[in-house]
Amino acid sequence: MKVSLNAVYGWLLLLPALVLLAAFTHYPALATLWHSFFSTPKANRPAVFVGIDNYAAMRDDPVFWQALWNNLLYAVVTIPVSVAIALIMALWVNRQLAGRSFLRMAYFTPTILPMVAVANIWLFFYTPQYGLVDQIAHFFNLPGLNWLGNKSTALPALMLVTIWKEAGFFMIFYLAALQQISPSLREAALLEGASRWQYFWRILVPLLMPTTLFVLINALINAFRLVDHVLVMTKGGPDNASTLLLFYIYETGFSYWDTSYAATLSVVLLLILALTAFLKFRWLDRRTHYQ
Repeated sequence: MKVSLNAVYGWLLLLPALVLLAAFTHYPALATLWHSFFSTPKANRPAVFVGIDNYAAMRDDPVFWQALWNNLLYAVVTIPVSVAIALIMALWVNRQLAGRSFLRMAYFTPTILPMVAVANIWLFFYTPQYGLVDQIAHFFNLPGLNWLGNKSTALPALMLVTIWKEAGFFMIFYLAALQQISPSLREAALLEGASRWQYFWRILVPLLMPTTLFVLINALINAFRLVDHVLVMTKGGPDNASTLLLFYIYETGFSYWDTSYAATLSVVLLLILALTAFLKFRWLDRRTHYQ
């Protein structure tokens, strides 16, 4: 079969991206899957094939199930809250306001800070007795609390840090999408008697669905890949109450040097991300209208 020059030219243009994708995404994923079926090599003992023993150990590992539950709860809370706040902020700064540029900069500033810096800032905020949170509580005659040292508040405290940092990042995408929507649509809707809520829900939200899909996928990935703030603020404590899946993988691989078990945990993380992203695409694509 004769291949056209345009097809060859197209594949040549795609080749650099395909090579990078295969080298840094597909090959590491396949290598991780392969290593999960072997034992961890030691100084005098090479790796041996153990089949699904690592997966059986993971099934009986209570810390894994705790980390998985923490991460699912973390994602369920941080993703919708971050996206909702991002949309509200984008709608706010898209209006004709005095000081609009300052507001945009203020909302976006947390995004440009490194996560380690953000974690240290909030570590000071959460410091018992001296931190900003406890100072505000004392001002209103409320009792102080060790937010990061309490099992019931450690994970919500980390969630708040993530929401504070990511909402401004997602706001930029919504703001760009809003600026592409013609003002005549709003004027026509109001002339037809539509309320502001009807315009928002029936016109604005469907037009923003491509952006929402993109933001949700990124928020999902971020919810399962954040490890910096856990390492700085709680190190998974107290009693694994704030241990997230990626932090547990990091701890297993680099603190305990059990690389094979870390590979097994990584395979589960990849499967969760792939399955959730697939379901989101399948469910949201039917509600997405591309212009």
